[in-house]
Amino acid sequence: MKTFLLRCLLAIGAAFVVPAHWSSLALAKECSGLDTQTAMNLCESENFKHADAELNAVYAKLLSKVSAAGQPKLREAQKYWIKYRDAQCEFETMGTIGGSIHGMVAAQCLTDLTAQQTKRLQHQLTCQEGDVSCGGQ
Repeated sequence: MKTFLLRCLLAIGAAFVVPAHWSSLALAKECSGLDTQTAMNLCESENFKHADAELNAVYAKLLSKVSAAGQPKLREAQKYWIKYRDAQCEFETMGTIGGSIHGMVAAQCLTDLTAQQTKRLQHQLTCQEGDVSCGGQ
């Protein structure tokens, strides 16, 4: 019963709440209307793969733009950010471990945090001279 209610809440929430940063994820698929949990899990996994590819592309661009002194700092920050993302999603999805919904919920968490990081790195790419929120340029 809990699993059914959780699925319903996730489906309703997905239908009405689209994070603002998802505008950059134009190719993200809508997964909540699919027929099976397996199909939803696979769909959300594809969304994460797309978000991860977008993050990697922005990261590579930024890495080529930052100064020689900034590159190791960016690499280190990204390495620790990935550890944070994975640990945060492990924590946030503890309640679904062992359930068929876990793969979907975990992928949604990874996608959300990855999209946020992509937006953060994209901001670094488009900094104007004198913007004190930008580093390593």
